[in-house]
Amino acid sequence: MKKTILIAELVLIGLFSASCQKPREIKPVKVPPQYDRPLPPGQLALRKIINPADIPDFTFACYDTSNLRSAIANSLNYLKKPSSKQFYPSCDITHEKAVASLKAFEKLLESKLFGDKLNEAIRQKFDVYISVGCDDRGTVLFTGYYTPIFDGSLTKTERFKYPLYKQPADLVKGPKGEILGRRTSAGVEPYPSRKVLEVSNSLAGSELVWLGDAFEVYIAHVQGSAKIRLPNGKLFGVGYAASNGHEYKSVSKAMLEQGKISGQQMSLAAMIDYFKKNPNEISAYTQINPRFVFFREEKGEPRGSLNEEVIAYRSIATDKTIFPPACLTFISTRLPYETGGAISERPYTGFALDQDTGGAIRAPGRCDIYMGSGDKAGSLAGRTFQEGRLYYLFLK
Repeated sequence: MKKTILIAELVLIGLFSASCQKPREIKPVKVPPQYDRPLPPGQLALRKIINPADIPDFTFACYDTSNLRSAIANSLNYLKKPSSKQFYPSCDITHEKAVASLKAFEKLLESKLFGDKLNEAIRQKFDVYISVGCDDRGTVLFTGYYTPIFDGSLTKTERFKYPLYKQPADLVKGPKGEILGRRTSAGVEPYPSRKVLEVSNSLAGSELVWLGDAFEVYIAHVQGSAKIRLPNGKLFGVGYAASNGHEYKSVSKAMLEQGKISGQQMSLAAMIDYFKKNPNEISAYTQINPRFVFFREEKGEPRGSLNEEVIAYRSIATDKTIFPPACLTFISTRLPYETGGAISERPYTGFALDQDTGGAIRAPGRCDIYMGSGDKAGSLAGRTFQEGRLYYLFLK
């Protein structure tokens, strides 16, 4: 779902003169990691760290715990709901263990321990688990997502003619919210793809809000939420309600392969700029992705898949079929920062709560960091594409 795709290096063949008669040296192709590699049967996504030397240093992250208690409170609120118990045990972690771990960490924050003292207390009280990653060695690809802000209208106008749709009445979900398909006279059948839905106009009458750009509609689909600035200046929030159940396919990857944008230039901003110059190509590319998202009105701040508010840099999205929802995590990677109008990358460590999912966030090698709302957050999210480590903390 993200904006930059790692591509394999080309084979480099040395050029030699005919007089040298040396064999040509061929360097091997560097094959990119398969970040979405599924877990082997029977394997868990988390592995408990036994060697204390392998536990990360939390000290730097312990100097900034702003908003962390709010994020923990959101997770605890979710875990109070009886429906949350159906997702446990997960990775051998029970529901009771998840709740107790968050409450214990909350008490540590209330104790006002700081820096190295908080780091020491965490290491004494908590076991640390690491995501096995895409390679069984902990490699996780971190990307970013955000809440865009677009101009729009609750009614169709000459300017605003591209709709976001409500969940249709014929969509069928399973007991855990999974998409089963479409209800028909013959039973439940797979829901149509993005292309079929757009070409057939079969969703007419279930429009929720209208935007002024077809690619903005697609961005809202990928990010899962948006804020729409209405003509009267008020913001109308929309959030994820459901999808058509199709697997996500990358539009940016297709654009790279076809040479529309180079690998070094690829970003969400570059895609927006390209489609502003080439609006007639939008549907040809967006329909490569068969996944289609339906929305509902969302009051207040954006919410993740746990139906709790997500907080910038304190909420992450992972594959909830293999990771325990709502739990405390620790991120170690590199993230982009904006200073003086220029964007550069720095090492980043921080605590976050696992509170969301994503259409492209599958398997233990993927994690999406929520970066906030608006253009600045979008610029940073669109440039986030780094490997790192993802840890989970549970009370001993």
